[in-house]
Amino acid sequence: MGNTSSMLTQYDIEEVQQHCNNAFSQQEIVSLYERFCQLDRNGGGFVSGEEFLSVPEFAVNPLSQRLLRMLDGLNFKEFVAFLSAFSPRATVQQKIEFIFKVYDSDGNGKVTFNDMLDVLHDLTGQFISEQQREQVLTKVLEEAGYNKESLLVMSDFVKILGSSGLKMEVEVPVD
Repeated sequence: MGNTSSMLTQYDIEEVQQHCNNAFSQQEIVSLYERFCQLDRNGGGFVSGEEFLSVPEFAVNPLSQRLLRMLDGLNFKEFVAFLSAFSPRATVQQKIEFIFKVYDSDGNGKVTFNDMLDVLHDLTGQFISEQQREQVLTKVLEEAGYNKESLLVMSDFVKILGSSGLKMEVEVPVD
């Protein structure tokens, strides 16, 4: 599986399927492997950030730089695990864990007020002011029982997303 010029064996497919908690069918994994091979231009078995940026939809995503931190240097198995959060078969918990990693920019397992502000800035750009972002975020945190000084761990993040009534249904096209 390390060399993208090789074909996936049934064992490889089942191993990847198990690794991503059955978020993708075997046929979807084969399709993802074909896409991975297209992205892996040098055939090294890993996809670089630069190769991910060659996908136009990814390059224009306002969170692309944050996602690159998570994506750069992934092998196929890690690539599928990353994408599994976007599968309709992924649980809400898996999706929240993915979102938490997007917000946790330094990977220390904690999300600060500034981490959240940075993501909001990436998402809103110049459409709302920094002051408006701070007000919205402060209100959301306060409604969930937190404040600007709170360091949020995964369970806190789940509580806040749950209290906001967030319903997450994001899918990733495989073909």
